[in-house]
Amino acid sequence: MNRQGLWLSIALGLAAFAADRAHKYLQIEWMHWPESYFRPVLPFLDIGLVFNPGVSYGLLSSLPFFVVAIVVAPALCALIVWWARSHSVLVRTGLAICIGGAVSNALDRWIYGAVADFFWLHFGNTSLFVFNVADAAITLGVCLLLLDLLGVGRKRAANPA
Repeated sequence: MNRQGLWLSIALGLAAFAADRAHKYLQIEWMHWPESYFRPVLPFLDIGLVFNPGVSYGLLSSLPFFVVAIVVAPALCALIVWWARSHSVLVRTGLAICIGGAVSNALDRWIYGAVADFFWLHFGNTSLFVFNVADAAITLGVCLLLLDLLGVGRKRAANPA
């Protein structure tokens, strides 16, 4: 395995995991925040607690836990293999952050039977989505992967003139 970006990516993946677990512990276990209670933070953002039994945006929420696990586990394994084989610091970092968030959400499924979400983004009464710190980390990781796709951070070939 190429060591380029290895320790940075591991540290950032662990930080994404730890930040999500710390927030969930604080709001669920320490504050005992009641489910479905939301408090406005900004005109477009409320903080609360809901449990999502599915995956992104509630997809597959009507399926039993083991079916969702069958869908999530191979995807997580594929991300880990991609991370291990990558030679790009940007790709490896993006993947590690995604993996940290995904593992934390998977742990939620094990502990609570669903993923704990807290931040409700909305426009008036129109709900956009409810997410957590792990989801934000996954989004950041995907943005890093998109930057790599666009060529950010790569050396440009010399122009033969």
